[in-house]
Amino acid sequence: MKLLIAEDHAISRSVLEHMLRKSGHEVVVAEDGKQAWAALHQEEQPRIAILDWMMPGMDGVELCEKIRSRFGVHSIYIIMLTCKDKPEDKERAYAAGADNFITKPYHIDELRAHLQAARRILELQDKVTELEYQLCAK
Repeated sequence: MKLLIAEDHAISRSVLEHMLRKSGHEVVVAEDGKQAWAALHQEEQPRIAILDWMMPGMDGVELCEKIRSRFGVHSIYIIMLTCKDKPEDKERAYAAGADNFITKPYHIDELRAHLQAARRILELQDKVTELEYQLCAK
């Protein structure tokens, strides 16, 4: 399953990309929200988006809202990965459509666990969609 990383800090982006590739993930990288938005329009769209909150051009929350507006709630699983840690920050991210919220600094094993859960959720959503399609075709 293809992942998108949207992170403006070069070192953080590089470390995250390396760790995820080493774990066997196919990774698309964006330096800001606008690049991330463009990456989501590729033919083989990333199914999981890991978004930093504070990015130039379009921040993670704006991007999250735009993703939900364009793609709905089932096609892309969104993880906000940010230094912001106040309850109101989490509320704002979830209200924008984030599926998960991880505070930096993070532990890679925690992120891997969240990615496994995201994959399971997306696979179940795909099965439900296929069953609905089969039922409608009858």
